This record gives sequence, C-alpha cells and structure tokens, in this order.
Amino acid sequence: MRKSTCVILLLTTWLFFPSVQAKPNILYIMSDDHTAHAIGAYGGRLAALNPTPTIDRLAKEGMLFENAFCTNSICAPSRASVITGQYPHTNGVYDLKGGIEGARQFLPIEMKKAGYETAMIGKWHLKEEPAAFDFYTVLPGQGKYHNPEFRVRGEKGWPRDLVKFEGAHSSDAITDITLKWLTEERDPDKPFFLMHHYKAPHDYFEHAARYDEYLADVEVPEPENLWLEHQPDFGSIATLGFNRELVPHIGTSIGLRNPRRSYAVDLPPRFPKDFPENYDPADYTEAEIKKMSYQAYLKTYLRCVKGIDDNLARLFAKLEEMGEWDNTIVVYTGDQGFMLGEHDYQDKRWMYEESMRMPFLIRYPESIEAGSRTDAIIENVDFAPTLLDFAGADIPEFMQGGSFKEICETGKEPATWKKEAYYRYWMHMAHHDNPGHLGIRTKDYKLIFYYGCNYEGGYRTPPAWELYDMQNDPKEIRNLYDDPAHAEIVKDLKIRLAELRTRVGDNGEDYPKAEAVIEEFWDYDDKDRAKAIEISHEFLSVREAELEKKKK
Repeated sequence: MRKSTCVILLLTTWLFFPSVQAKPNILYIMSDDHTAHAIGAYGGRLAALNPTPTIDRLAKEGMLFENAFCTNSICAPSRASVITGQYPHTNGVYDLKGGIEGARQFLPIEMKKAGYETAMIGKWHLKEEPAAFDFYTVLPGQGKYHNPEFRVRGEKGWPRDLVKFEGAHSSDAITDITLKWLTEERDPDKPFFLMHHYKAPHDYFEHAARYDEYLADVEVPEPENLWLEHQPDFGSIATLGFNRELVPHIGTSIGLRNPRRSYAVDLPPRFPKDFPENYDPADYTEAEIKKMSYQAYLKTYLRCVKGIDDNLARLFAKLEEMGEWDNTIVVYTGDQGFMLGEHDYQDKRWMYEESMRMPFLIRYPESIEAGSRTDAIIENVDFAPTLLDFAGADIPEFMQGGSFKEICETGKEPATWKKEAYYRYWMHMAHHDNPGHLGIRTKDYKLIFYYGCNYEGGYRTPPAWELYDMQNDPKEIRNLYDDPAHAEIVKDLKIRLAELRTRVGDNGEDYPKAEAVIEEFWDYDDKDRAKAIEISHEFLSVREAELEKKKK
C-alpha cells in the first residue's frame, strides 16, 4: 500500500507541478559567412559535392526555410539583431564598431527568466562582455583559426582573462568546449539554451590541415553569373558606373577586376598548394587567373565548411549518447550569406540573394515534421521571438521581430505574417567597396535602392535603383527597373518600401544627411539620373587619385 501511495503521489506531483526539465533544450548553431547555397540541402550548384551531410540531416529530420534573410549582411549587425530581436537602426549596431552590453542581451536574459541555463561558446563579435549568459567562452573579436584564444569570465574581468588552445583549430576547439560544458559543467536539472558559434568559414578560410587534400582533384562548378562582362543587363550605374566606368571600383573581385582587393592577389601566397607549382601570374591570361582563383576560393571555403560539418557530427552524436537529441530544438544558420563568385563578387554586404539570404534549418521531432520546407519570409530579427516562443517564455514588446513557431509546426503561414523583408547596408564603400543601399524583398521581387553615401552624406557614388524578378530570374542577371512592363510593379514596391521603412522605424533621424540623399533621389527622374552621371565621373576621379597615392 505504501509503495502504491508513493507512485500515485509522484504521478500527481508530475502532472500538477511539472519540472522545468519538461521544456526542450535549445541548441542554436551559427557559422560565420556560411551561405545557404553552400549547404547540400538547399540544392545549389555545390550540392553534388555533398559538402554538408550532417547539416543536411537537419533538413531531412526537420524544416528548411527557403526565404530566411538578414536585415544587414555583415557580422556584428546580424548578431546584434539575433540577440536583441531588433533592426540595426533600433539596437544601434549599424556596422562592425557596434556592440551590445549585458543589459541589452535580451535573448539570454529572457531565456534565464524562463528557467533555462544559458551558454555562449565560440564567435561573439559584439565588443561587450556576453555578461547575460551563465557561461561563456568566446573568441576575442574576429579570433584566430589556429591556436585560438578565448575570453572567459574570471578574476581579472573582461576582457583580460584568456584560455589558449595550442595546436588546435578553432572549429575543433569550439566543439570541444561545448562538449565539455554539456557533459561536465552545466546544471543537469535545467534545460539549456546554448549558442554554439563557429568562426569558420570566414575569410581567409584557414582550414585544419587534415582537409588539405579535400576537393584537391575536383573541379568546383562555377556560377553561371561569374563573368560580369557576360551580364549586359545586370546592375545599374550604381554598381557599374556610367558606361561601366566604375566596374574596377565597385565590389571586390575574384579575378583582377578590382585593383584594390581581389582573391587573384590575396589567395596565392596564402594557399600556394591550390595554384600551379612556381605560379607566376605573368604566365596566364586574366581569364585563366580568375578561374584558378575561383577554384582556390571555393576549395578553401568548403574545407572550412567540411570542418564544421564533421564537428557537428561529433556534437550530434554526443547529444544522442546523452539521451537529449530528440528533446533538443536544434537550429543551424549563418550570420548572413556570402558571395561565392556570383557577379565576380567576394564577401557579403550586398542585398543580392547569395549575400542577403541565410540558411535556416530547425529540427524538433516533437512538433516539426521531418523533411518539411517553407517559402515563408523570415528575418533574423524573428529568431529571438521564435526561440523564446518554443521555450514558453514571454516575448518582450520591444522586440521588433515575430515568432514563426506556428510556421515550424504547421508548415502554414498565419494570415497576418509578414509579406516582405527589409534590408539596409550602412558601411558605404568600406572594406569591400559596397555602396550604401536599402531595399525590399518579397517572394516575387526584390527592389534595391543604392543611395550611395556614408553616414554624413559624403564620399558619394552614383545613386540608382535595381529591380529583379525572383521567380523568373533568381540569379539576378536582369535589372528590370527601367522596363516599361514593370513600371507599375516598381511604383507599388516603392510605396511598400516607404511603408516598410516607417513600420520598422528606419525614419532617418539617426543620420539625417544620408536621409536627405535618399529623399533627393527617391523619384529618380531625369534630373536625378543626370546628377548620377556627374557623381559617377567624380567618384572615378576620387578612386583613381586614391590608387595613385597608394602606389607612391
């Protein structure tokens, strides 16, 4: 009788007072610059190389989002949007100089309120101490690929306390730290919220030595839009200049197009094994150099991706061994996309699809159908509200994103769900020669406005608009802005873009001089176009003077 009574009491206690352990664990995995089309499950040109069998497992056993977008394709702003659930103009992280202090690290703060133990491991890149997390071990700034050092909470205080992993590669070290935390250091009586962030495959793609021969004898497929000169209808005066006079100066390149920065110059000394023995550029044509540089770029990039995928196999196996795999919501994403040679561009920052689009895969067999896909538009500001919703936590009103948990669980979009994504890149002509721009992305179209100035309205590049039909021209090869057949679509999208800017709060109050430029060229009439030509000529003179000064 006593035994039966005890069993009944235990069952009653469990039913009426469920423990916090009933909540799922949440593992949020984010790599740096891992673009969607470098993941096999997305079915791009690289899928045949089978670069990501472990990550692809998440798509087979969970849901893949086809239209996940970042609001600003650069590391720190994207990470700030994930942590705060806010757009860059709201959280104040417009560029790489921005940071989020502990009091505004809203995602871990709200997770802790919901009973979760929180941890941040790997690349942080938000300047301030990740103080809102219960545990952290993070790379200082960009961090090192080899022999990495990590900042930890300690007696000396942020940012002086460091632990070093001599002889290790960062992807391996980050996974080792996570495995140790999961098995030895966390509180087993609480569900965990773990942000597991890789540095890879950020350039310059310093992969572990064990991958030196991976893809060595493989010809990596080229994108059909690799050759800018073969795309007569791509771009605008904003990205090409008047009569294409700015082609060498807008967007860093794979080949020798951009004299300031190109992989044709940067990669050979770093990865000599991926170029012919005794390589001398004088022995090859520009086209041959570009082809070799592209191959070296993609192989070194994919070797970093391979390192991530293999380490995730270790992590997933440990979760299965612990009995936590099916009780853990697993998310895989990147902090933004990345240009892998499309339009002869490297890096990210662009609103073009390969850069703006993020991978987003989520697995949780309890409520997400295996092998499901959705074309619902989601933005990185939506990640925090969604994860909080899965955790049964409150979603603060100051978060601008919304939860797409219902989409994950049903595969259907609520009638009120967003129909467009907003984008703005602020770092005008910094690092990779990308003009300042903003725009709107719907399921069918993308409208980009290159306003072409810095925060104070200076260092002007020619303004222009670009329109792409994302259903019929997903590679964005033909700019339809001046096509009469699309005039009404342009008109409608401009109205929607203006309304969207108001809705998300990008009203120009933060940088009024840049806003004045946006307003000046919004209509883009004949007078505006004539002035754009003048600005193109002026910028060419400025850039040529800069290059001449650099030579001296």
